[in-house]
Amino acid sequence: MESLTKRRLSPAELDGLAHRALGSGVTRSTELTDGFANAVWLLTLDDGRDVVLKLSPPPELEQLSYERNLLRMEAAACALAAEAGVPVASVLHAGFDDPVLGGDYLVLSVLDGTPWNQIVLGEAQHAAVRHELGAHLARLNSVTGDTFGYPHAGITGASWREAYLAMVGALLADTERYPTELPLPAGELLARLTAVSGALDEVTTPRLVHFDAWPGNVFLDLTGEPRIQAIIDHERAFWGDPLADLITPTLFVPLLEEDPLLVGYRSVTPVELSGDALVRLDLYRAYLYLILLVENGPRQYPEKDYAPIRDLTAACLTEVLDRL
Repeated sequence: MESLTKRRLSPAELDGLAHRALGSGVTRSTELTDGFANAVWLLTLDDGRDVVLKLSPPPELEQLSYERNLLRMEAAACALAAEAGVPVASVLHAGFDDPVLGGDYLVLSVLDGTPWNQIVLGEAQHAAVRHELGAHLARLNSVTGDTFGYPHAGITGASWREAYLAMVGALLADTERYPTELPLPAGELLARLTAVSGALDEVTTPRLVHFDAWPGNVFLDLTGEPRIQAIIDHERAFWGDPLADLITPTLFVPLLEEDPLLVGYRSVTPVELSGDALVRLDLYRAYLYLILLVENGPRQYPEKDYAPIRDLTAACLTEVLDRL
């Protein structure tokens, strides 16, 4: 989708960046437009390699608080996910604070699979892929860290409750820079979430959470029966409660016990959805819905594309807040 956060580079700038990163020039470049925040190109190098370049927004462009140093989080998360047995694109080079262009970038291996959101699978194939996704998310969630929240953005907490409320608080504070229509005033909304945040105290170990595993970020290998080739875009990852990774794949719909996603997750590690766990799920739904509403501030999506998402998100956030 078009977004003000996507930086435009000339062919000469792309060539120079490739030389600095990999020692090879660019013979062909194609912008990949499916993403929402960072600019992404498919580059063919003069040594014959194809690579993907992912570039952060311009340093002077203000973003949401949690979006500071997103590509640094992605580079770290990719390495940790791969160690845990989760299929990801390889990071070929990570450039931080590039001296010529400014900002950060990643050079990634090319995936020859197909994004899940671009094809229609049969019912059995769809269930099999969701089962596989659940298992991969469980493996990713097995990775533990030292602190809760977004260390790369400086939004953390000594406990998961403290970190979650800091994450929500930072997002609501962003609405002072980017006025956003919300179902409740920011202070009242934070108070509503704080009132039930005791349910978060069950989480005592920071675990790696992708928090963006929607079908567009899942590449499929279609050479035989569809299988997951890689999970991409780890930039929104944080350290927190594994339950949060069950939210994005069930965006706008309930998580059902018979969902193959949950069955696949449980094939790797047990998870129970009862009591405080249900409250935690709604807290994570509320946080994701807030992101979808507030992020339009710096990104300025085209109104005709964004309006249906905004309206559905606002309705779902209202429903969650009423339930809480």
